Amino acid sequence: MLTRRTLLKTGAAAGATALAMPALAKGGTVKIGYVSPQSGPLSAFSEADAYVIEQFKKTSAANGLNVEVIVKDSQSNPNRAAEVARELIVRDEVNLICVASTPETTNPVCTIAEAEEIPVISSVAPWQPWFIGQQGNPGDPSSWQEFDYVYHFFWGLEDNVSVFLNMWNSIESNKVLGALWPNDGDGNAWASGVGMPPAAESAGYQLIDPGRYQNLTDDFSAQINAYKNAGADIFTGIPIPPDFTTFWTQAKQQGYNPKLASIAKALLFPESVQQLGDLGNNLTCEVYWTPSFPFTSSLTGESSADLAAGFEAAAKRQWTQPVGFTHALFEVAANAIQRTEDPTDGDALAEAIASTDLNTVVGHIGWGKDNLPPFAQKNVAKTPLVGGQWRRKDSGDFELLIVENGNAPEIPLDGTLETLT
Repeated sequence: MLTRRTLLKTGAAAGATALAMPALAKGGTVKIGYVSPQSGPLSAFSEADAYVIEQFKKTSAANGLNVEVIVKDSQSNPNRAAEVARELIVRDEVNLICVASTPETTNPVCTIAEAEEIPVISSVAPWQPWFIGQQGNPGDPSSWQEFDYVYHFFWGLEDNVSVFLNMWNSIESNKVLGALWPNDGDGNAWASGVGMPPAAESAGYQLIDPGRYQNLTDDFSAQINAYKNAGADIFTGIPIPPDFTTFWTQAKQQGYNPKLASIAKALLFPESVQQLGDLGNNLTCEVYWTPSFPFTSSLTGESSADLAAGFEAAAKRQWTQPVGFTHALFEVAANAIQRTEDPTDGDALAEAIASTDLNTVVGHIGWGKDNLPPFAQKNVAKTPLVGGQWRRKDSGDFELLIVENGNAPEIPLDGTLETLT
């Protein structure tokens, strides 16, 4: 494919430059591309997209910010994510891309945009699979390189592992840990030397890892037998939502009953837990945003509670954690655009993103902090993470309570951790 960057940077393309360059005068419309998994097995991550984007456009117009948002569906497929990134850059000639939700979407988009020198704001993927997964040689840290145009904010595996360990260490158990990790960007990162194994070992846990499995597997009997035979009191993993539903249903049918189950990614959404019925009660997960977070939007002035209530009223469904982070993506975008003299200049806009110092609805966002390894500080900004537990109410609905806040005491607790058995 003839790319925009190739067209602009080769002498042979001089006559075509007017066609390839953004037809945007200073003060004109700023084109923002947005990519997320709106269909496929990861589609739960995109439930807030329509509401947040409409809210962003209305607020931007009211504040005199002239923006156009072009939305693309990655279809939960990395190849499709790369394809729509190219469409946004070459055909739609966007000035900025926002991308969200798991490395399968964020990484291909960021890789394409970095090569084409288009600024990107990325989120909702742990920073290790995001940063390391885009390196030419993920196994050789000495070869890792910083990016010039793509910037990511979220938490890291170390934060999630710490939250889970804090919960597990607070109960009596035999410290045998069953792990269910898929063969994807998240699963391979969690199973690696920067993920759970070294931390669990240091904390005195015996890890039972039956090996990677393919997403959308329909039979987890081998894994369940491994956990049962080892007597694993604690269970963890990072499956996609449909896989956890399959696994947990089969685990209960086959008599695997751990004291605590802490599941990343799959338990972020009330619909996923609702499908489990009584089997969903007291399951635990990471919590990166809820209505009780004590933060306010820089874009609308809404509190976290206000933002969640607005989404529920408009969407007629329960809030989900990505509501806050999708909103924060556009907070950062608006802030960077407003601080850039000419936001159609990709280099200037990338510099503005890099210099962000902003309090958002998910907490403070700013790159270059020392709470990350030096190689990641330029491109990654961390946000707070706590632990939550799903409780079934008398109505049959579930609510997510914050039950662990050791790493972010500024976020209040909603309840006390309870075991499954």
